[in-house]
Amino acid sequence: QLQLVESGGGLVQPGGSLRLSCVASGFALDSFAIGWFREAPGKERELVSCISSSDGSTDYADSVKGRFTISRDNAKNTVYLQMNSLKPEDTAVYTCAAGPNFCAFPYDYWGQGTQVTVSS
Repeated sequence: QLQLVESGGGLVQPGGSLRLSCVASGFALDSFAIGWFREAPGKERELVSCISSSDGSTDYADSVKGRFTISRDNAKNTVYLQMNSLKPEDTAVYTCAAGPNFCAFPYDYWGQGTQVTVSS
């Protein structure tokens, strides 16, 4: 079965850190560009960060630039999203997706998402 599984979400205080993982099973993640999306209640889904399949190029939404870092470990078939200096407005369900193009639709595979809650 081809799937992406996210983990690492949870409850964290403002200013804290979390590292999200996106693990692929049934296919090799290194052939795909990866995007991390988030969706908060009442808000549109937002592309937070993306990483290319080829040269490791990355990009970030302005709202997370300087605080979030995306990386990939192809040997572990995993992409990470390191989130530092978290703010309450970062609270959302975070989902990873895999596709052929860097920072662009379509995305062929989607995970189920992991909840991140930033609150004191």
